[in-house]
Amino acid sequence: MKASDSAPVVLITGCSTGIGRALAKRFQQAGCTTWATARRPDAIDDLPASGIHTTALDVTDSVSISSAVRTVESTHGRIDILINNAGIPVMGPVAEVPLDDLRQLWETNLTGPVAMAQAVIPGMVERRSGHIVNVGSVSGILTTPFAGPYCASKGALHHLNDAMRMELKAFGIFVQLVQPGGIASNFGASAKSQTAREWKLFAAYKEGIERRAGASQERATPTDAFAQSLVAAVLASKPKPIVRIGAGSDLLPRLAKLPVRVKDRLLSRRFGLAD
Repeated sequence: MKASDSAPVVLITGCSTGIGRALAKRFQQAGCTTWATARRPDAIDDLPASGIHTTALDVTDSVSISSAVRTVESTHGRIDILINNAGIPVMGPVAEVPLDDLRQLWETNLTGPVAMAQAVIPGMVERRSGHIVNVGSVSGILTTPFAGPYCASKGALHHLNDAMRMELKAFGIFVQLVQPGGIASNFGASAKSQTAREWKLFAAYKEGIERRAGASQERATPTDAFAQSLVAAVLASKPKPIVRIGAGSDLLPRLAKLPVRVKDRLLSRRFGLAD
């Protein structure tokens, strides 16, 4: 069955929990033909009851990516909007972060979105139409202690997004970056689970490490409110290239512009590294 011209076909990565699930529901409610994906299909097997299509997708696996994109395109004839939402946290001092965790972070948060974009771009180029949304983070603007790897992955994604935005405009493809602030989700719990390890050099700073891991959930914006705002921003008649939504999404970029010594002092105190 081919999708009607009036119903954009949306493919969303990372829908097993939190933001991804909320986005899938909101795009569906907005009248889009919506595909939610996850590494474990059982995590999203309740969504078809809401009219949402589902399929397995691991953004670190090229075979899985090809299969998911082929499934959607063969079903509807196209993918109009790609939402690169899948991402993972890696928290802790750079000096002690396991390198295997770092490699998995790059594959998921950076290589994954590029691989997904490369998979859908040929069809979009053929139609001279398409919309790619990369979910970055205000953490990609303001680097904090004990979140260096995560901040670096999002900062790198921001730069790749900027390049894609300029490059793909020539083919009628719009590339949009969302920089969420603190959004209520399982992100904090996942981040905190990484701080249970026994630190060596930074054993005395365990409390600050845990505080940083849970920082995104302090006064966090409700997930559904974020999803509603983002869907409106994506489907707008004149979408903005960069969208910031959620707790701290305005404040943190302003903090990033402070003089280095001032910024370092504030963040060091915040996370237990004061002189």
